[in-house]
Amino acid sequence: MSLKKKLLMFACAALVACGVFALSGCAQNSQQDAAQESTEQASMRIGTMQTEDSLPFWVAEQEGLYGANGVSSDVEIVTFQSAQELSTAFAAGEIDAAMTDVQQAAALQLSGVDVQLPWVTMGADASQGRFGIMTCPESGITSLADLAGKGIGVGSNTVPEYVMDKLMESAGVPDDQIVSEEIKKMPVRYESMVNNQVAAAALPASLLALGEAQGMVLLADDTQGDNISQSVLAVRGGWLEEGGAATLDIVRDAWNQAVDEINTDPEAYRALLVEKANLPELVADTYAISTYPEAALPTKDMVQPVLDWMLDKGYLVEALTYDEGNGTFSKAE
Repeated sequence: MSLKKKLLMFACAALVACGVFALSGCAQNSQQDAAQESTEQASMRIGTMQTEDSLPFWVAEQEGLYGANGVSSDVEIVTFQSAQELSTAFAAGEIDAAMTDVQQAAALQLSGVDVQLPWVTMGADASQGRFGIMTCPESGITSLADLAGKGIGVGSNTVPEYVMDKLMESAGVPDDQIVSEEIKKMPVRYESMVNNQVAAAALPASLLALGEAQGMVLLADDTQGDNISQSVLAVRGGWLEEGGAATLDIVRDAWNQAVDEINTDPEAYRALLVEKANLPELVADTYAISTYPEAALPTKDMVQPVLDWMLDKGYLVEALTYDEGNGTFSKAE
């Protein structure tokens, strides 16, 4: 073979090799770009109050679960001192999600904020979460029937009020004999009950436990019978549309991992619960740590009765219906 032909063949081979390397480089760059996009998710700010309902979020934060499986996500848990502050921040877009209840989520929806409920944070069954009605020994009250016509300390349009109405209804007390004394602040409500300034008080689990430790009288709670109280994660629909859906998937996986760890060894997270939920010192060592549910959409049986109750009480100016297929609200036709 002539030298000229050999040089020509060599040149052709070099060109082919360059093409292969170029294609390989493009593919590698494309893979790197895709990997970078997969790890750059929208940030997420989750608002909550100091409540046991959010323990899996705090466990996921402590254990680094939001960055598990090679995917990092900027997730921040923001604590608020009142439900009003939490709802205001949600409506203003200062947070992307909120650990809240159906009442607050429905009110936000009617205020013009698109809300979705991706999962139940507590209350998948009656044993999870606890609300009840408590009185002091000096009141002389021994049953819910004794409370007919007497003032019960409670906050309007709240889970404790909803549970109070349902428990009183189950006890056969007529609606017009259920008397609510508006006391928004939980500590004030509790002290009013302890000092016999109200006949009884509708309270959440931590204050019921404190009352039991201090010799108060638990008249009834919602851990038996029908499952009537839930807390939920509410997410802004606008945030989801702006790229938040992928981050929500990461947070859902982290939630489920945290739930598994808590349910397997709840005592391992007692100190974290006491700190974050601000449990009273008197019950810090004995407080019963709840189990938590894996992420699942709230059912219509959980949400619609609350919406109907809100409408009957005048807390909703328009009727809402709940679609359990996608966790959204819509105005009733």
